[in-house]
Amino acid sequence: MSKSIEVQTYEREDLKRDLKNRHIQMIAIGGAIGTGLFYGSSWAIRTAGPAILLVFLLAAIAIYFVMRALGEMAVEEPVSGSYVSYSNRYIHRFAGFLNGWNAFIFLLATSAADLNALGNYVHFWFPHIPIWVTAGTAVSLMFVVNIIGVKIYGEAEFWFSLVKVIAIVAMIIFGVGMIVFGIGNNGVPIGYHNLVGHGGFFAKGASGTFLAVVMVAFSFGGVENLGLAAGEAKDVKTTMPKAVNATFWRLLIFYVGAIAVLLMVFPWTSLTTKGSPFVEVFTKIGIPAAASIMNLVVIMAVLSAVNASVFTNSRTFYNLSLQKNAPAFLGVTNSRKVPHRAILMVFAAMFAGVLLNYIMPEQAFELFSSVTVFALVCAWGSIVISHLRFRKLKIQNGEEDQIAYRMPFYPYSNYIALAFVVAVLVGIAILPDMRMSLVVSAVWVLVVYAAYRFYVRKDTSQARDEVDAVKPEDQLA
Repeated sequence: MSKSIEVQTYEREDLKRDLKNRHIQMIAIGGAIGTGLFYGSSWAIRTAGPAILLVFLLAAIAIYFVMRALGEMAVEEPVSGSYVSYSNRYIHRFAGFLNGWNAFIFLLATSAADLNALGNYVHFWFPHIPIWVTAGTAVSLMFVVNIIGVKIYGEAEFWFSLVKVIAIVAMIIFGVGMIVFGIGNNGVPIGYHNLVGHGGFFAKGASGTFLAVVMVAFSFGGVENLGLAAGEAKDVKTTMPKAVNATFWRLLIFYVGAIAVLLMVFPWTSLTTKGSPFVEVFTKIGIPAAASIMNLVVIMAVLSAVNASVFTNSRTFYNLSLQKNAPAFLGVTNSRKVPHRAILMVFAAMFAGVLLNYIMPEQAFELFSSVTVFALVCAWGSIVISHLRFRKLKIQNGEEDQIAYRMPFYPYSNYIALAFVVAVLVGIAILPDMRMSLVVSAVWVLVVYAAYRFYVRKDTSQARDEVDAVKPEDQLA
């Protein structure tokens, strides 16, 4: 029998487990329905044509495997650091360090992109309000929600996500009514002609279909944040598997279903890359206030994204501090068991995003979307690789049978997910507008590595000082 291999214990966190099952379910849905669906879907459709449906389907399968890998580890080792903690434990300390500080750039990028989108939606009613004013107001509101306590965050995300779900389901129902019964089209059914017309299903060819995977990845960004809620879930062994299991079907309904309706209602060539195609659907139906209602919904979607970003990133920085991969002051909670100092750091980073929207409001969404995708593939790749190492150790220690929630088709499902990650990176390298993000990301990795070496030397120096401080008589004792 092989010798048992010791696994590093996970961090001792001082957080309150106050998230109920309904909170976890809606956090999962909120992570699945991001700003990319409402705001970035037009770009993806214009790149791939109707074949974008196939891209979304294949990506949903890959992301489901990523989430199952994450879910298995989260049930066994529920910590708020999630994949940051797992990559630190099962890959290498630098992997955890890089993922943790990627979260900072990820936060800056996604908040700038989401807040820019929010400002554009507010322009629907108030075109003269600067984007940075809207952004600053939203950040302040979400800060208050998160600083009070995790239960308030859970409630806010529950209602934000519920609004998004109702809106998408309503859009699908109305869209099907237009397609089958001609509602909003003078009683003439639209049918599926738009899906195969205007150049065919693969109108943009294999290259366009492949390159669209980058924006599809951006649309799915955030699903991995479900793992961060494990550290504050009341019954993680029950709630986490339920939430992860539903991920694939939610992605199919909310993305494949919604995009299929869009592509049948409108010729894909008519969808512009500006604004949200969802607003166009409700306008076509002819309901007077439909466009305004849908605009309000997408504003709620962005607020949900910002709300989730404050929560997930503050927990990441908190856990990173407990790993000694971030300043110690971030690993402190207040009397309500809220990591208030980490939240303040997130708050400061988000206001940097507000500043970026003040300096470059027009370019912010496109620029930061591409940078965000690199951070996403790092996170997804780390989850899959961490899981491979996690499961291997369980097998070597004879503990595989004790795993409560297993990744299906291991290890082949891991390889499928990794192939998707590689495809996204190749797409970024090919696209001229996004290629620069890889260069910027490479420079960022070098900067993080320099900081990592500083932390390693600091820990080594502290350990040496502790050894030197031991008295000779203590050593003899």
